[in-house]
Amino acid sequence: MANINTKKGIIGILTGGGDVPGLNPAIRAVTLRALHEGYEVIGIRRGWGGLIGIERDAAASNAENYMHLTEEIVNKAGRTGGTFLHTSRTRPSHVPDVAVPAHLRDQYTAATNDLTEEVLKNLDFLGIDFLIPIGGDDTLSYGVHLHHKGVKVIGIPKTMDGDVPGTDYCIGFSTCLTRTISLTHSLRTTAGSHERFLVIEVFGRYAGFTALLPTMAGAANRCVIPESRFNVEHLCELLTEDRSTNPSLYSVVLVSEGAKFDEAGDMVYASDERDMFGHRKLGGVGNVIAHRLQELSPRFNHGRRIDVISQRLSYMVRCGDPDAFDSIVPMAYGNIALDLIMENRSGRMVCLRNGEYDNVPIDIVTSVKKVVDIDKYYDSQRLRPLYKSFAHRPMFIVTSD
Repeated sequence: MANINTKKGIIGILTGGGDVPGLNPAIRAVTLRALHEGYEVIGIRRGWGGLIGIERDAAASNAENYMHLTEEIVNKAGRTGGTFLHTSRTRPSHVPDVAVPAHLRDQYTAATNDLTEEVLKNLDFLGIDFLIPIGGDDTLSYGVHLHHKGVKVIGIPKTMDGDVPGTDYCIGFSTCLTRTISLTHSLRTTAGSHERFLVIEVFGRYAGFTALLPTMAGAANRCVIPESRFNVEHLCELLTEDRSTNPSLYSVVLVSEGAKFDEAGDMVYASDERDMFGHRKLGGVGNVIAHRLQELSPRFNHGRRIDVISQRLSYMVRCGDPDAFDSIVPMAYGNIALDLIMENRSGRMVCLRNGEYDNVPIDIVTSVKKVVDIDKYYDSQRLRPLYKSFAHRPMFIVTSD
């Protein structure tokens, strides 16, 4: 029940970047606790896009940009996947001319425009006292920017890649691992039936956690990750060895979408188009590797070609409902965010470190990169996880120290 006797302030909440299971439970947790404590909650739609789209006119309809959240609204969506507030990859400080809202196009005419002043005015227009962005390092990096502009920001980390610095856990990561392991095991039946290599491409632009951990859990024989360039001939040799020792004559490799060959070259991109954070869309490295493996396989298989199944898991691991971990952690993160607000603390990011919920300065998002420590956790010669002891390691083992 909302505390109707006092109104302590207005909290804004948004979700940015890619959708993941666990976003709606986080929104629900923030809203229910906030209403109970006497706050009003405004849900910003389409991430940072909603904050640049607002028309500061009492007569204007801003329904597509924000909504007032109630217990009924968040309870209805709180157990589901995705984000009912919707999301985008908008970066208000770098808005291309074609993405400038219609009512602002007379004012912002450059090829790329900084709409931060509009964001600040819109936050003031809505009366927002605290802003809670839920997102990965891109979304939260703009939260850091607003923090330095004087906005009271509390960040909540979210990303399938698990690579937001300062936390051992990001919303969406567990469901991604669970789905990756499950789908890989399902695809084994086809690989075994046809005695093939199985190449599975997973998320991971700069960090290989989503390929490394499922491999560690036994989902694959080998993995290639962004942190360590690989030789495809060597990979083919290893997979052929793995296949020959498997009674069903197949072997599996998990490939991070940001994996790079040891020969000169960058990541494999689906197109040249860049988003507002400067990222080109990845996709296709799994198919490239599969083609090369098939070409090279006779060299290591007594002159006989080994056919390859190539599968990109892509949105299959980010759609649908959250698993148990991604239902529990968002609930805790939302409540910690409210604890910080009630203490009038801002410029923080909630986190899970060494098995305990905590918070850290939000500046950590832009101060360091979180990637796999290949000296500790990856055998670059054997193309598989490296570990000696699990004692005193975090729950997901290879998170940043």
